[in-house]
Amino acid sequence: MDKKKKPPVPVGESGFPAVHDLLVPKAIWFTNGVGVHKDRLSSFELALRDADAETANLVTVSSIFPPHCKEISRKEGFKRIRPGQIVHCVMARQDTNEPNRLICAAIGLARPSNPEQYGYLSEHHSYGETGKKAGDYAEDLAATMLATTLGIEFDSEKAYDERKEVYRMSRQIVRTRSVVQSAEGDKNGRWTTVVALGVFIF
Repeated sequence: MDKKKKPPVPVGESGFPAVHDLLVPKAIWFTNGVGVHKDRLSSFELALRDADAETANLVTVSSIFPPHCKEISRKEGFKRIRPGQIVHCVMARQDTNEPNRLICAAIGLARPSNPEQYGYLSEHHSYGETGKKAGDYAEDLAATMLATTLGIEFDSEKAYDERKEVYRMSRQIVRTRSVVQSAEGDKNGRWTTVVALGVFIF
């Protein structure tokens, strides 16, 4: 008997095996939250609940925003997660049990104007920074990484506001933004955790 020939591996639109296409996120949603509890791990869980991300098994990944990735709302993103689902995300996380200590977690995003080009996500977690300062820093990180990829010339010593104008004038970066969560440590010394997440949908 002739052995049956195995079917060829399906090829996706990219020209690579179809599984490669399946592993590229099609959408992303952003969220943030804060949790307070006497136990450190429980405060993290409560922060995830506040962020509507507690039902997923979260796997953190690094900083690439995929081409053609669509931003969807937090409400829509939450509806697409099934309990126990393995979900990939970019996460910033910070915690403290020091009363009144300021903590912050921020995610920055920089998107290129060309949808065929990838963008950047950044994570920033800090002590003693306001939400505005941490958010600007995370946005700056993402925009700077993208600018170096695109070959945009800029002076790294200049303030971000000045560099942002250079990025805008290049017309190669279409949008930058950040999502931030800040909090002061619980006055009674319980653990306080803040999270900011960019959650991928496949």
